[in-house]
Amino acid sequence: MNEMPQDHRPTKSVRVLLAEDQGMMRGALALLLGLEPDIEVVAQVGAGDEIVAAALLSRPDVALLDIELPGRSGLDAAADLREEVPDCRVLILTTFGRPGYLRRAMEAGAAGFLVKDGPVEELAAAIRRVLSGETVIDPALAAAALSAGPSPLTARERDALNASVDGATVADIAAKLHLSESTVRNYLSSAIGKTVTRNRMEAVRAARQQGWL
Repeated sequence: MNEMPQDHRPTKSVRVLLAEDQGMMRGALALLLGLEPDIEVVAQVGAGDEIVAAALLSRPDVALLDIELPGRSGLDAAADLREEVPDCRVLILTTFGRPGYLRRAMEAGAAGFLVKDGPVEELAAAIRRVLSGETVIDPALAAAALSAGPSPLTARERDALNASVDGATVADIAAKLHLSESTVRNYLSSAIGKTVTRNRMEAVRAARQQGWL
């Protein structure tokens, strides 16, 4: 009896969740990573508030997260994954290589931080490295983060600025954060001072440019 030919193709072993809000980019990344012999994209989401549920369902080894996502940022989702799916390693992949983002990603428990202008082979190698326990950080961004120093904003000052993004009134922000209006004014005033700006919208822009929001 003739024996069936053996299939010597490597078995896919690294399960990856991909979170990217741009559908074309998400599809291209999934396709390119899927061509790697040892990587399988097991879940794709387009919003940050879908990440944890998708991870609980698909149980990825590595979550590849963009930062600016609708619903919830990739940085916040990274912290959620650390609590809900602790075995999943997080790799941040973003267009915005801002020092503040890197610091926040590391604080959230991310194992890596890369910008999107690198080749897919580099990304695949980074996925394997974080899975093996390494921390992978874009070298230029790491140097910039060290020179920039930590964010001067407190968590509540960040909350107040984030709530100001859509031009909300102080009363709106107070209701959203369950704080008094005077407390909100104090947080906003402090944030404006720390960002050396003239008003809260300028403070939002300045904080975003630094990656503090």
